[in-house]
Amino acid sequence: MGDEPSPKRQRLNNASSDAYESHVDSASSPCNGNPSTLGIKTDVITLTSLTEPISPPARRRAQKESIDLTNEERSPEPLKFCPDVEKKLIKESTINFPSPIQLTHVEGLAELNNVDTVSLRDIVGDPLIKECWVFNYLFEVAFLLSNFDEDVRDVVQIKLVHGSWKKHDSNRLGIEEAMKQHKNIQSITAYMPEAFGTHHSKMIINIRHDDSCQVNILTANMLSRDWRMCQAVWRSPLLPLNTTSAALHSPSTLPPIGSGARFRFDLMSYLRHYGSRLSALTGQLQQYDFDSIRAAIVASVPGRQNLRGTDPEQETLYGWPGLKNVLRGVPANSNKKPHIVMQVSSVASLGAGDTWLRGTFQEALSTTKKQKSPAASPSKPDFSLVFPTADSIRRSIDGYGSGGSIHMKKGSAQAAKQLEYLHPMLCHWAYDASSRATNAGKDASNPFHLTEPLKHPVREAGRKRAAPHIKTYIRFADESMTRIDWAMMTSANLSTQAWGAKTNGAHEVRVCSYEIGVVVWPGLWGEDVEMVPVFRKDLPEADAAEGAVEQGSNAGTVSERTDGGNGEVGRESGIRVGLRMPYDLPLVPYKEDEMPWCARIPDSKVDWMGRAWPGFEVR
Repeated sequence: MGDEPSPKRQRLNNASSDAYESHVDSASSPCNGNPSTLGIKTDVITLTSLTEPISPPARRRAQKESIDLTNEERSPEPLKFCPDVEKKLIKESTINFPSPIQLTHVEGLAELNNVDTVSLRDIVGDPLIKECWVFNYLFEVAFLLSNFDEDVRDVVQIKLVHGSWKKHDSNRLGIEEAMKQHKNIQSITAYMPEAFGTHHSKMIINIRHDDSCQVNILTANMLSRDWRMCQAVWRSPLLPLNTTSAALHSPSTLPPIGSGARFRFDLMSYLRHYGSRLSALTGQLQQYDFDSIRAAIVASVPGRQNLRGTDPEQETLYGWPGLKNVLRGVPANSNKKPHIVMQVSSVASLGAGDTWLRGTFQEALSTTKKQKSPAASPSKPDFSLVFPTADSIRRSIDGYGSGGSIHMKKGSAQAAKQLEYLHPMLCHWAYDASSRATNAGKDASNPFHLTEPLKHPVREAGRKRAAPHIKTYIRFADESMTRIDWAMMTSANLSTQAWGAKTNGAHEVRVCSYEIGVVVWPGLWGEDVEMVPVFRKDLPEADAAEGAVEQGSNAGTVSERTDGGNGEVGRESGIRVGLRMPYDLPLVPYKEDEMPWCARIPDSKVDWMGRAWPGFEVR
């Protein structure tokens, strides 16, 4: 009968995922790939590093074409178009780039919700990897090793960089035990000067046998359960050896933020805070060409930074000052009402008052590039905080098993005061976990069973059942959330330890933890480029409205996208970059009686597997 399983076997294999996600509508189109490089000149359009054939073919519409650019195979020569062809492309085509930030593959979700996702094996499973530097907070070494190619997993030089310095720390003991069994594993403990700090950075740097390297920045720990939660990853292109003799930029000639050269400078500055422990890595990275990268690093390192004595034009800033410095160079749409959405897996003690949150952190998030005319300055943004409720955790793939990785302080008098100013910003991770949902059967005119109408069409991310361990901060340019000014994916949760405290009297900012993330924005792909949210895939549709489901009599049909509800239809042509969304839009705010999940508080209500929650013990 060959190797193909019988139809019955196929149905059995798929039964659990399909039954588990039967509430999710099955409308999605597969696509793949990472961003290629696009250079735009006045007389030609130049695809300066087209690295994958167009596959699958672009979806054709009646009156225009869509060019989808992805990244697998290298092209020896850039493609150039003559001026006549350029004019036709601009007039009749939309050039689509896939999302620079990708979601990870989650076992247990239906396949339509895992399109264009990245597994840990995709990151470390290539047999051409020679050295693998894994920066993280927590490790299951056996799980990590299982994702390497079986022919080389005992040969690849694996460096585990962590912050578990205490002798009897369970994370440290697990790493040491693995080292006894695998001589190719080395443990590197980061210097941890702050009592309340952690080594929370999550990054994998691969040095390869084909004279290339790759930087991967992610949100997941090296734990099997983390990869059954919603996570994200940013992956650089394969970076070739530098063919020129140019050294790293000196502090007096820093390249612009967002360029590959500046990415390399900031990455090297971050790595040097580990001292001589990483000299073998930093020495190698200097040999590679980072010019194909389109992103800016925002990182944190433990210590105090004097803002008056630090020149951002000459050295890297960390924590919220580093974020603010990046956003100073990012233009924002000045014609709409912006909305910044903070989405994290942990909210620490921020204070009984909102001084740090509003006066320090949200002020940094609100920073934009200065406009020539004050009248053109963008409006002040609204803020939301996406965080799961207990019901959302109970319904997740691992049920309460996911709850131990998601934290919000509750119980104390200070935590109660903190929740008072956070609650108006709180929004649900999952629509159907909301108490707004009815118990009625499926209704084609109300696919999410909401008892209150939403202002804008529903766009599903397909991640409701994957509990959120991802951390994202996104500035939407308009109320309808159809355009994005910038997006950040990071290891940093909402805490002063991660981002830094407010400036003290000596103009110092104290940061406690190691963190790392990336910021992307449409200007990195050229002028007049739009970044748009995309759902269940990485590429924008030929029409940005596709995938939207309206409530009411036309529910389930593709709606015509309008901008900000003013009847203004989106552009028919241009350049669009997708941004893969981990949560559904529009957001659904908490009701007054709804509360965020708190892992420390026991819960007698059982999850979908019939288990109660005993409460999380703080070690």
